[in-house]
Amino acid sequence: MSQHNPALLILTALPLVGALAVFSLREAQAKLAKQLSLAVSLAVLVYTMVVLFSFDTKGDRFQFVGSWTWIKAFGVHLAFGVDGIALVLTAMAVLLVPAVILASWNALDSRAGSEEAATASGRRRSVKNYFGLILLLEFFMIGVFTAMDVFLFYVFFEAMLVPMYFIIGSFGGPRRQYAAMKFFLYSLVGGLLMLASVIGLYVTSSVKTFSISELIAHPMPDNTTQKWLFLGFFIAFAIKAPLVPFHTWLPDAGAEAPAGGAALLVGVLDKVGTFGFLRYCLPLFPDASRYFATPVLILSVIGILYAAFLAIGQRDMKRLVAYTSVAHFGFIGLGIFAFTTQGGTGAVLYMVNHGFSTGALFIVVGLLIARGKSRNVDDYGGAAKVTPILSGMFLLAGLSALALPGMSTFVSEFLVLVGTFTRHKGLAVLATTGIILAAIYVLYLYKRTFQGPVTEKVTRFHDLNAREVFAVAPLIALIVFLGVYPKPVLDVINPAVKQTLVNVHKSDPTPKYGTAAGGTK
Repeated sequence: MSQHNPALLILTALPLVGALAVFSLREAQAKLAKQLSLAVSLAVLVYTMVVLFSFDTKGDRFQFVGSWTWIKAFGVHLAFGVDGIALVLTAMAVLLVPAVILASWNALDSRAGSEEAATASGRRRSVKNYFGLILLLEFFMIGVFTAMDVFLFYVFFEAMLVPMYFIIGSFGGPRRQYAAMKFFLYSLVGGLLMLASVIGLYVTSSVKTFSISELIAHPMPDNTTQKWLFLGFFIAFAIKAPLVPFHTWLPDAGAEAPAGGAALLVGVLDKVGTFGFLRYCLPLFPDASRYFATPVLILSVIGILYAAFLAIGQRDMKRLVAYTSVAHFGFIGLGIFAFTTQGGTGAVLYMVNHGFSTGALFIVVGLLIARGKSRNVDDYGGAAKVTPILSGMFLLAGLSALALPGMSTFVSEFLVLVGTFTRHKGLAVLATTGIILAAIYVLYLYKRTFQGPVTEKVTRFHDLNAREVFAVAPLIALIVFLGVYPKPVLDVINPAVKQTLVNVHKSDPTPKYGTAAGGTK
């Protein structure tokens, strides 16, 4: 296998070059900035699809591997590579970016009447900087999923904070500065814990390298050291995910971020946390992962139920969607730490499907808010009669969020619950009640905003235009397609999940009942 394959290096660099080009434009070239950003994001998407369809599901675990010396004294490399898990998450990220760019096309235009534009009174906001930050964020997102060097991963992990901080703090809602600072501080604390663990990992490792493949092949034998290093990585990833009780920054950041930024924040950035569990915590610290599995499973179930109840009581639409994501991350954590093939595969598929589902939901909520200039659920009513296309898109995204059969999230949730049930029946049963609660908060939101008498404000709304439809329709189509036929994605995910279970020294439970040699047992 070649160690100098430039495919992923080129993929990672493309949005960075695009971001620098957009930043170099003049403020008066706002339209060109939008067009250039969209063109670059589409080029990245096409390139990613070429890589995706070139991936050999029966080949090596890590493919398209390229490594170049960066800091020779410490053995740090610019190393890139993907397994099935990283590849599908990268594909999900680059699919969301063009949708966000299209949905945000007029977000900073005061004539658009959006909430973000309405809060811009007294300050001038740069259109080119907004779209440049989105491309810069895409650069870091691709880098964090494709990095094959732990130190390089840490750099991307921390650097992601910068563009998202400015997206929230400069282009968000009325409490944007508070939300941005809270997001930054929480993530920074987690990042500092990870940095200490990265240093500890290098010092205590027998191979003195940051190469993820080498570290997985030579896990440390000291259980006590494993536990401390695991906790450093785990807390950083739990904050990023976020899992309860590290979740309190997300409702504020999700509510105050512009709709496009919120879609990327919850749809992609938060997946870095759960991706980190699978890529780093489990294979690098297998003994510690098994030791802490039960507390993590309990926290995941608590998160499912607690966040669902909080979502039911929300009147702010964006905060409601943010709380639903906390509940969904509980399902993902449950699947990962159940240590079964079905649970792990379901968790990875859930990450992908949640990205499309919540990304679409944040976008359509943002489009509704752009028309009504309010996030309050009670300010709307009867919008389905005035905006039937927006209503239909909202309903489909909402049904996906509650995991309706036929939607992609149903497959994910089913696999997670079945995989968990084989080892932890009680926790799986408790988690199942989250499905009922999800139906309550999603249908409540839809009923209050789109059904009932048409309010005076809603009568002035206009339905989705062609650009807005093109922003949301591909995500809805993917949600339905993967709900009916998830096999292509599962085929890519399965080998990496099975290898992760081998790394953590776990196998699927043996069924208690089955066919014996002489008949049915």
